[in-house]
Amino acid sequence: MKTLIHPTAVIHPNAELHPTAQIGAYAVIGPHVKVGCETVIGAHVVLEGPLEIGARNQIFPGAAIGMEPQDLKYVGELSWAKIGDDNVIREYVTINRATGAGEATVIGNNNLLMAYAHVGHNCVIEDNVIIPNTVSLGGHVHVESFARLGGIVGVHQFVHIGRLSMVGGMARIVHDVPPYMLAEGNPARLRTLNLVGLKRAGFKSEDLLILKKAFRILYRSNLTFKEALENLEQLGDTQHLQHLRRFLLLSQMPGRRGLVPAKKAVVHEE
Repeated sequence: MKTLIHPTAVIHPNAELHPTAQIGAYAVIGPHVKVGCETVIGAHVVLEGPLEIGARNQIFPGAAIGMEPQDLKYVGELSWAKIGDDNVIREYVTINRATGAGEATVIGNNNLLMAYAHVGHNCVIEDNVIIPNTVSLGGHVHVESFARLGGIVGVHQFVHIGRLSMVGGMARIVHDVPPYMLAEGNPARLRTLNLVGLKRAGFKSEDLLILKKAFRILYRSNLTFKEALENLEQLGDTQHLQHLRRFLLLSQMPGRRGLVPAKKAVVHEE
């Protein structure tokens, strides 16, 4: 089967295109770009390598993927952008390569990136994430699976956004958002559990009850961080609590941004 390439597309001879890939009008594909099976590249898309794009992705007109990072530390070293399978990348999305030799900006599987979203260098977006219109992710942002962001959100460099969390529209996120929680505002504050999202994800009533207790321990008490973790251990050892505790511990590591505070009582450092 012949690759479906529009005659106006400009393809570098070193690009690797699967025979079932489709390339739209005036698309530009540079060297060291690999495009997987049944991926559709829209009109006027620009792909710059090193870049790997998996199977069955839909990339809409005007997207620019794999461009060099917008980072003054970048000095031309070989870095990557890697995109998995079954993603939808809408109009004029920008995804930059990483800073650092051998490093990568990574997009997982089954994500939706809406129009004009920006994914900065060294970001990691796991699976089943929704990044709405004009959301901007600074460098080294990590978004865990099934997270949902509202429109026009700005996320500071090195922030982590936890699994199945929700960030309200127009929020300014400068600290880590724990898994299963809902944050919104400018500056952002932790409001409550992401109950709607958790129910849609099939969480059982007993799981929701435990996470509600965890939320109260973390954000409705005057406990120190160490005391809060000890109290979380009293709730049991479910996989969701394990993930939450790991996230909380890592949020205190050097280079991380710490946790989003709450509107009321906050977990205090010792």
